[in-house]
Amino acid sequence: MTPPTSRRRAGELSRRSFGVLAAASVLAACSRGPQTAAPNAPLRVLAINHVWTQAISRYLPEFEEQIGRKVSMRMLTADQLTSSFNVKLNASATDIDVMTVRPLQDQMMFARNGWIADLTDRVENDADFRWSDFQEAPRERSITAGAAVSVPVVTERPALYYRKDLLEDFGGAPRTLDDMLEIALELERRSEGFFGYVGRGQRSGAVTQWSSFLYSFGGDFMHDGRSGIGTPEAVAAYEYYGRLLHEAGPPGATNMSLEQAMPIFAQGKAAMYVDADAIYSNFLDPKISTVADTVGFAPFPAGQAGSVPHNIPSWSLAINEFSLLRDDAWEFVRWASSPRMVARLQAEGIPGARQSVWDDPSTLESFPADLAEAMRVNAANGVGHDRPEVMQVGRARDIVGRPLVSGIVGEDVRAVAADADAEFNDFLVRDNRQREF
Repeated sequence: MTPPTSRRRAGELSRRSFGVLAAASVLAACSRGPQTAAPNAPLRVLAINHVWTQAISRYLPEFEEQIGRKVSMRMLTADQLTSSFNVKLNASATDIDVMTVRPLQDQMMFARNGWIADLTDRVENDADFRWSDFQEAPRERSITAGAAVSVPVVTERPALYYRKDLLEDFGGAPRTLDDMLEIALELERRSEGFFGYVGRGQRSGAVTQWSSFLYSFGGDFMHDGRSGIGTPEAVAAYEYYGRLLHEAGPPGATNMSLEQAMPIFAQGKAAMYVDADAIYSNFLDPKISTVADTVGFAPFPAGQAGSVPHNIPSWSLAINEFSLLRDDAWEFVRWASSPRMVARLQAEGIPGARQSVWDDPSTLESFPADLAEAMRVNAANGVGHDRPEVMQVGRARDIVGRPLVSGIVGEDVRAVAADADAEFNDFLVRDNRQREF
């Protein structure tokens, strides 16, 4: 069983090796000569339509006064954003300066294509920026091929959502995965439409939330560049999660992503639910939730390797390599991710990535007290990825998710995991070749 610290170290060494092979081409792509835009040209931000973007847009006038330039911010859905980036950046478009990117989904591909600027000198040589203040797991996800190419602004961890009224007789929220399974099986009344546990079960969509189960059983998606999903630890995590949903979850779980699983808990039809801590407000709104007075929040339960949840940057800021306003774009990134701004937004309920802000209790007062503590604990124990770190993320998730589905429907997980492990190894050979940019 690989302990979490060894796993992090192995990941660090793998990334450094990758960086030795590829950093030269990335840096070459990012070393274009200075270019200038018209003095009255706006700084253009192409961003995700997200609570973070909506919140920071209220403060844009103060940045515009500081920089002496207007800011034009356009917000799109995630799918629209990806499509727009693919079209515009492939054409070396200069009408985007700052970009919100998903480090674990898009960043590696964008860096390979030479679409995002190298920020290493800026983040490391600006003492006032305090790059070391960013939490380790999200900060490491900002680095591709040895270069810092993004700055994290929104972080996310799993939370255990549970019914305080139902778990009171069990001593409250389960501290271990074994306890969670036992309680879920005892509370389920499936014939009456009540479930001991609900969670994502869709083949690809479940992978990110299952990752914390995987790590807490001592596994990981990859080890030394090869598949890790056929290891005993990974198989145990597959079998556990499959049993949890097969025996205590709702019918049709293999079709459930966030949009289908969340309402089941919100409508009081499940005792426990593990999903992103960012969705907590859905359970506190009496207009859509029947559990607003009974929902509790807890850290991720411990498995054989302890409690090892993910702690990821769900959204980060990057600079378009083709921008004509890269210095002003950096000033925007610097302002938007500054300790002052992160503290402001975290106090409004949007968790950031700066450790100094997390250490300030006043920034967590907008969260329920038990949720704030769960987030703090999960962040301290967290791993910085919730999916395989590869070029073709969608395909990787599809392969990794196949044994999940087999477990949920009650099939032999070991046989399916062995087959998926071989498929994932073949995939990684091809994917690693693509990384040589």
